[in-house]
Amino acid sequence: MHAWPASDVPALPGTGRPLSLHDTSTGGRVTLDPGPVARIYVCGITPYDATHMGHAATYNAFDLVQRVWLDTKRQVHYVQNVTDVDDPLLERAVATGEDWTALAERETALFREDMTALRMLPPAHYIGAVEAIPGIVPLIERLREAGAAYELDGDVYFSVESDPAFGTVSRLDAAAMRVLSAERGGDPDRPGKKDPLDPILWLGAREGEPSWDGGSLGPGRPGWHIECVAIALDHLGMGFDVQGGGSDLAFPHHEMGASHAQVLTGEYPFAKAYVHAGMVALDGEKMSKSKGNLVFVSALRRAGVDPAAIRLALLAHHYRSDWEWTDGVLAEAVERLDRWRAAVSRPDGPPAETLVSEIREALADDLDAPRALRLVDAWAADQAASGGTDTGAPGLVSRTVDALLGVAL
Repeated sequence: MHAWPASDVPALPGTGRPLSLHDTSTGGRVTLDPGPVARIYVCGITPYDATHMGHAATYNAFDLVQRVWLDTKRQVHYVQNVTDVDDPLLERAVATGEDWTALAERETALFREDMTALRMLPPAHYIGAVEAIPGIVPLIERLREAGAAYELDGDVYFSVESDPAFGTVSRLDAAAMRVLSAERGGDPDRPGKKDPLDPILWLGAREGEPSWDGGSLGPGRPGWHIECVAIALDHLGMGFDVQGGGSDLAFPHHEMGASHAQVLTGEYPFAKAYVHAGMVALDGEKMSKSKGNLVFVSALRRAGVDPAAIRLALLAHHYRSDWEWTDGVLAEAVERLDRWRAAVSRPDGPPAETLVSEIREALADDLDAPRALRLVDAWAADQAASGGTDTGAPGLVSRTVDALLGVAL
């Protein structure tokens, strides 16, 4: 599977700051110190509908992570998956009468278009669950051979008790985990499981559903968590720098994935930091496909909204905050974009070297994009009020906003 094209990232004078991020697994701040190549895995979409603002907010957050690292003169090895076979996708295909593969391909293509328009930097490896199956099956067989997996009526489950570190990603108690498991794709009430929280690794073939050769597992398809583990281990290895996604992935997805990998390898941790973006609401409820309360990036683009304004609307909220999308949020972003473009269109302006340094500091401080926006606002206000004589300032501001915030002025 191919990703989307990369936009150019302008080089800035000097170098960026070390990145500090909130780590869910410790509940506190960690300052990351990757080697020459920073490694990040961000969980991708299940392509049964278009990219909504909740998706966009999540991928914007981890795009900022990449930009901060690139500004420190590191390379970034970014991996993202596409869950192109899963229950919600198959259910949507049945409901609409569409072939599930055609549905997945169409929505994945639209996602790529949205990411390109929003200037999100693409992953080095963009891997679908289906293409990962040949690498997934041996991992499940290894878990079973190690006694960490068991069969139940033709399905294969992972035993959470096989990982002594289980629970350290989300830091939730068993009761809270059980509730979230039921809400987020698990089956804690299925009879015969060793532990209600045990997640499925391999679903035996069901009538009317696609299946693949599972070797000794029999025909079927993979569970959700093992998909990301196989892809991450293959392309990043253990101990990569950041596991990212929305806050609803901390449990069960990232918790289970970490345990799968740690049992498979005997190493700890799966990722050095677990970083989660907040949820975006509409009309008072979290924006989600199951609720149908969605604002789509593609619909806004079709309506003529500049993708740079959409990105500014996302950047106006701290990545870890839960917030609500409104017409006012977009209107404010459109007005801000106009002000910034007017400011950098002049032949000179107030000096901008300090501004560059302050934006770097804001983003290094747990991706404080709202502070970065206010800093640019202040420079643009000075430009409008009194201007300046620095002929290089407008260009430097434009390049900085592009390089660090992903907004083309």
